[in-house]
Amino acid sequence: MSALASILHDLGHEVQGSDTVEYLFTQKGLDERNICLLPFAAENITHEWTIIQGNAFNTENNVEVAKAQAIQAEIITYYDFLGDLTRQMTSVGIAGTHGKTTTTGLFAQVFSDAAPTAFLIGDGTGKAQESARFFLFESCEYRRHFLHYQPDYAVITNIEHDHPDYFKDLADVLDAFNAYADLATKAVVACGDDENTRLLQSKTPIYFYGLGERNDVRAFDVMKTVEGVTFTVSLKGENVGTFSLPFFGDHMILNSLAVITVAILEGFTAEQIEVSLQQFHGVQRRFNIASVGTQIVVDDYAHHPTEINVTIQALKQKYPDRELVIAFQPHTYSRTAAFLDEFAEILSQADHVYVSEIFASAREAKGSVSAEDLVQLIPQGHLFDESQLSILKKHEHAVIVFMGAGNINQLIPHYKALVG
Repeated sequence: MSALASILHDLGHEVQGSDTVEYLFTQKGLDERNICLLPFAAENITHEWTIIQGNAFNTENNVEVAKAQAIQAEIITYYDFLGDLTRQMTSVGIAGTHGKTTTTGLFAQVFSDAAPTAFLIGDGTGKAQESARFFLFESCEYRRHFLHYQPDYAVITNIEHDHPDYFKDLADVLDAFNAYADLATKAVVACGDDENTRLLQSKTPIYFYGLGERNDVRAFDVMKTVEGVTFTVSLKGENVGTFSLPFFGDHMILNSLAVITVAILEGFTAEQIEVSLQQFHGVQRRFNIASVGTQIVVDDYAHHPTEINVTIQALKQKYPDRELVIAFQPHTYSRTAAFLDEFAEILSQADHVYVSEIFASAREAKGSVSAEDLVQLIPQGHLFDESQLSILKKHEHAVIVFMGAGNINQLIPHYKALVG
């Protein structure tokens, strides 16, 4: 919602909005544009405004939605409004169980460097250039909201069972992604190394990308170092070029391939794509790295076992000689319960794991699972809360990762102050 507000502001509209009073990192762009952000109150809603209703709010839990409906104000859901935007430019909808935000950020970097572009990223970043030719947006599968969009290109990074509060099982998730793929008007660009994505059956042409030989777009001759990665790309057997990028982990090669595929299809050269990708400095709360004393401190949004695993592998590539310590905040009771054993198995790759209480979602009731249940399954696991931050100081030369989709990142400034 904050990213959309920023886009509308850049397009010349008067924008204001409401939210909880707690500061969230996603409001950075609003503050930079001096967009008015108010606490929720019925008096904020009048007939002069067009109301864009966020996915998290309805008449049962929000006084402004109730007021808007009562006075019959014009109300458009977030996903319907975004769907209208997708039809006004050449659009790329980046979907997938994992990797959407980083991949959208990569797209924004490359396409903004080449042409007037608008983009909406799930970390709260939104921007629109005048007379934008391209619109790049993160496309979320939750409650099948992405079926309101009709992108020219549907990018699908992977498919797994997630959001167990809504999707019954993997088949249910796959059904949603198949429907999404059919909405693309030019092409589907999907990760062919992901076994579930390979199950897609779409009437729209599919370009599969990956490291495997059967992919339409393939990275090969891959070389990894502590400085990054170099690989060569072919499309339908034709050599596209060689890319040297400051990225870590196979997932970043795959994310880059998604961007390279669409960019080549839209007429970009390999040289301009490589230069732009080299300028990418990440998105908020995804693999954000800082040096703190003798330690490396990382802020990462990973909240599903697969995401945690790719973060761990990337850190082991970049810092092979350092101890790895994870301060993990589980996100939602339903996800923690559904993937408890997987969380334990993946987190056990770290040298030490400190687990805080579960960050609850407003859309679910408190569950029976707890942080202690997870700790008991991790040999090197410990319960952890804000009052115990100083315990992390004893890992003098470690990589300390504050990981989770809740508010655990708010501990980082306090920890940096503790270390001095």
